[in-house]
Amino acid sequence: MAGGAAPVGPSASPLGQAWGYGIVLGIGFLFALGMVLITWILKRYNNELQTSEMFSTAGRTVKSGLVASAVVSSWTWAATLLQSSSVAFRYGVSGPLWYAAGATVQILLFATVAIELKRRAPNAHTFLEAVRARYGTSTHFVFIMFGLFTNILVTAMLLTGGSAVVSSLTGVPTAAACFLLPLGVVIYTMFGGIKATFLTDYVHTVILLIIILIFAFTTYATGSELGSPRKVYDLLQEVSAKTPVEGNAGGSYLTMRSKDGAIFFVINIIGNFGTVFCDNGYYNKAIAAHPVHALPGYIIGGLSWFAIPWLCATTMGLAALALQNNPSFPTYPNPMAESEVSAGLVLPYAATAILGSGGAVATLLIVFMAVTSAFSAQLIAVSSILTYDIYGTYFNKEASGRRLVYVSHACVAGFGLVMAGFSTGLFYAGISMGYLYLLMGVIISSAVLPATLTLMWNKQNFWAATLSPILGLVCSIIAWLVTAAKLNDGVITVATTGANNPMLAGNVVALLSPVIFIPALTYGLGVDNYDWVSMKQIRLVDDSDVTDAAHIDLESVPGHLSTSLTPEQEAAEQAKLIRASKIAKTTTAAMTLILLVLWPMPLYGTGYIFSPSFFAGWVVVGIIWLLCSTMAVGVFPLWEGRHSLRHNCVAMWKDITGKRAIPARSVEVVHGEEKAGHESGDEAGKTTWKAQEVEK
Repeated sequence: MAGGAAPVGPSASPLGQAWGYGIVLGIGFLFALGMVLITWILKRYNNELQTSEMFSTAGRTVKSGLVASAVVSSWTWAATLLQSSSVAFRYGVSGPLWYAAGATVQILLFATVAIELKRRAPNAHTFLEAVRARYGTSTHFVFIMFGLFTNILVTAMLLTGGSAVVSSLTGVPTAAACFLLPLGVVIYTMFGGIKATFLTDYVHTVILLIIILIFAFTTYATGSELGSPRKVYDLLQEVSAKTPVEGNAGGSYLTMRSKDGAIFFVINIIGNFGTVFCDNGYYNKAIAAHPVHALPGYIIGGLSWFAIPWLCATTMGLAALALQNNPSFPTYPNPMAESEVSAGLVLPYAATAILGSGGAVATLLIVFMAVTSAFSAQLIAVSSILTYDIYGTYFNKEASGRRLVYVSHACVAGFGLVMAGFSTGLFYAGISMGYLYLLMGVIISSAVLPATLTLMWNKQNFWAATLSPILGLVCSIIAWLVTAAKLNDGVITVATTGANNPMLAGNVVALLSPVIFIPALTYGLGVDNYDWVSMKQIRLVDDSDVTDAAHIDLESVPGHLSTSLTPEQEAAEQAKLIRASKIAKTTTAAMTLILLVLWPMPLYGTGYIFSPSFFAGWVVVGIIWLLCSTMAVGVFPLWEGRHSLRHNCVAMWKDITGKRAIPARSVEVVHGEEKAGHESGDEAGKTTWKAQEVEK
C-alpha cells in the first residue's frame, strides 16, 4: 500500500489546468461568498449573532435532517470515494461492502455516546471538557493529544487524496492543490462557524449524491462502454479468468470470500472507531444538535452514508476493472500501477473511461465536495479544542466571548495553513492517502475505549483513563513495526510498513490492548464511583460583550436559550434523553449485528460466487438505497426547515420590495437611535416575529 502517486503532467491529464484552478478556487470562493451572505441573512432575520457559542455549537438547536446530512458529509472523505473504489479494484464486490459496513457501525454506535454527552454534559463545547471535568488536567492533556492526532491524520488524508486526484485530472501541481483546496473552506468556516459547516455540508451532500447516481446509471443502464449489469458481470468474469485474485473464492472478483478483503475489513473497522470516537468533530455535531434530534440525526446519517461507498465503489471500482483493456481507459494499454491505486486514482480513471471529460469534471467536483466538507468539520473540531480546551482553560480563563471568537478564527486559519504544508511534505515523502488510511487506527484507536467509558461507565478511574491510551499506542507501534520487520527480513520502509499484515497487527493491538489495561488499572488501583455532577457544572461562555455591541439582548440569541430552562423543563429534557439513550442502545446493537454478521458472513462463509441475476439485484439494491439516502438527507432537511425558509424568504422579499420585517424584540427609537429590548422565544427555541413593517 506504499508510495505516492506518480505525478501526472498536464499533457497526460484529461482536463487542463484551467479546470483545476477554476473548480478549486472558483467554487471554493463561491461557497465562501454564499456563506457570508447566509450569515448576514441569519443575523438580519433570525437574530443569529456570531457569538462564541454560535460559532462552536450553532445554538444547540440543529434538527435531525441537517445533523444527518452533516454526518454524511463529514464522513464522506476523499477516502470514502477513492479508497473504497481502490479496494473494489483489488478485491472485487467484497471490497465496497467491507468498506461500507466497516465504517457505518461506528456512526450508529456513536449515537449512543452522543446522547450520553448531551445528557451528562449539556453545556460542554467539546468532549474534552467532559474529560477534564471528570479526571482533571493530566487526562485532559492525554485526550487533547489523541484528539489532535486524529484531526491531523484525517485532514492529511483529505488533502493528500484530494490533491492527487486534482493533479491527475488537471495537471495542477500537487503542492498547489494542497494549499488551494483549503482556501475557500477556511474563509466560509471563519465567517459562519459550525453553522456554516452544517449548511455547506447539506449542499455538498446533495451534489455528491446526484453525481454518484449519474455514475451508477451510466455504468449499469445508459453508458455506451458498459451499459448493463450483465455487461459488467461478463467483463469481470473475463478479468478473473486472466488474472485471478489470490485469496478469493475461485479467484473471482464476484464473491464475498476474499482473504485480503477480510483483513482490510478488520483494519477498516478498527481504524474508523478511532476516527469517530476520537474526533472532536463528531462530538461537535452531537453538541450542536437539539436534544430531541441528536439520536435520529446520527442513525439517519449512518444508514444514509452506507450507500455512498457501497454503490460508488461497486460502480467505479468494478468499472475500472472491466474497462482496463478498453482504449477509453486512461492507462491503456498498461494496467494501473499499484502507486496509482494506492493514491486513489481508480475512481477518476473509471469516470474518465465511462463519461470522457465529463466524467473527469464530475470526479473533480465530488472529490472537491468530499474534501472541503470534511475539512470544514476538521477546522471546527481543531479550533474548538484550541479555543476552549487550551486557550480558555490554561491561558485565559476569563476570556470574553469576543476574544474567544477571535481565537477561533485565528485557529481556523492557522490550522488550514499548517496542514497544507504538512500534506505537501507527505506527498514528497511518498506517503499516500491509502497508507494514511491504514495507519490511523494504529495511532489513535487506543483512546477509543477509555474515551467511550468516560461517558458510559462511572467506575473507570483516573489511572485507567490516563495511562491506557498511552500504553496502547506504545504497544500498537511496536506490534506494527515488529511485524513489518519480521515479514521483510528486518527491512522497514514505507512499502513494508504499509502492507496489510503489519497494519492489521498494529490496528488490532491499538483497539484491544485497553481491554486489558483498563480493568487492570481500574480494579488494581481502586475503582471510581463518579457521580457525573462535575460534568453538569460546565458553563456556557458569557457572550454579553458581543450582544451588547449589537444592541441585542443575550437571552434572545439561540446559543443561550438553554440558560433560561426552568427545573421542570430541564427534568423533561433529561427524561427524553434517557429514553433516547435506551432506544439508541437497542437500535445500534441491532443494526451492527445486521451489517457486520447477518448480511456479509453467510456470503463469506459459503464462498458463493455471484450469478448474473444476483449481481444485478446487488446493484439494484444499492441504487434504491442511495435514492432513499437522497430523500433522507436531501429532501427531509428542507421539509424540517420549511417554516424557517418561508419566513426568511418572505422577510427578504419585503426588504427587496421596500418593506422591512423587524424581529420581535422591542425596538424603541430614542433621539434617532434604536434601543433593543427582550425578544421572546417559544418552547422549541424558535424566534417569533412581529408583523411590523416600516416604510423605507
